[in-house]
Amino acid sequence: MRGLVIKSTGSSYIVRLDDGQDVECHIKGNFRIRGIRSTNPVAVGDFVVVEPSAISCQPSDNNTWWITGVEERRNYIIRRSTNLSKESHILAANIDQVALVVTVNHPQTSTVFIDRFLATCEAYRVPAILIFNKIDLLDEDESAQLDELRALYESIGYKTVELSAISLQPSDILPLLTGKTTLLSGNSGVGKSTLLNALFGREITRTGKISDAHDKGMHTTTFSEMYFLGAAGNQPSAVSAVIDTPGIKGFGTIDFEKEEVSHYFRDIFQKSGACRFGNCTHTNEPGCAVIEAVEHGEIAISRYESYLSILGDCQEAKYR
Repeated sequence: MRGLVIKSTGSSYIVRLDDGQDVECHIKGNFRIRGIRSTNPVAVGDFVVVEPSAISCQPSDNNTWWITGVEERRNYIIRRSTNLSKESHILAANIDQVALVVTVNHPQTSTVFIDRFLATCEAYRVPAILIFNKIDLLDEDESAQLDELRALYESIGYKTVELSAISLQPSDILPLLTGKTTLLSGNSGVGKSTLLNALFGREITRTGKISDAHDKGMHTTTFSEMYFLGAAGNQPSAVSAVIDTPGIKGFGTIDFEKEEVSHYFRDIFQKSGACRFGNCTHTNEPGCAVIEAVEHGEIAISRYESYLSILGDCQEAKYR
């Protein structure tokens, strides 16, 4: 039978079958290591093949169900795993867009984190939206910083939105999500859970407080889950859905070739065509149009520093 993975707890999965029933599924040990170097060979958003533990079992039985196969993914978002025994962790599969929730303060989302996430979206051809949350908490200087960040990313071609999740009206954001499967992601504490609760008009996920000592968020979402929007959202075929994921502290890139990193930075790639050398890495080569653009303020220093940090990832992967 075929189904859609709508929840992952790490040890088991909830799969919504094509007939609308939800069943709890597991994967066998050999499935975990069969050519898949990932902490989660099955991700929310995957379409999978499942079967009950006994052929005679019916979907309504409480017997164990097994995932026996994963359909080819249309796309996915992946990051380097914090578990060094593995290579990667897939955040979600088969998505139409990413909504990256960021905050200027309380807590502060670094531009390096934003740029690494956006570069990964570019690499896997997934459109991205930046949602600047908690604007109600910003002072005058922080509001000016927000304006600068929005201007920067909009000039590159990214859509940005600013809002306060605690006063959010669903109509403020629904048009961005309707008709799409959206991955909602961001650092811990940026207000993803509050935003989801406001979007659905009820408490569907816990919210947490920010640490006063470090002004950082605490994990409240501990697993990934897909939520369907609208009255028709009970079926896997529904096209409006949001995938909520646990907050991320850092975003390590993976499977990037050094020569390709500049392709994932729209502003850097645009200038790279004027470099003297076709294989320019934009680090110390003479006649580098990218370095000249940084020096003249045509490329933001923060973007260039993020680019260099990903090049560092490539070097670490090479010598690890």
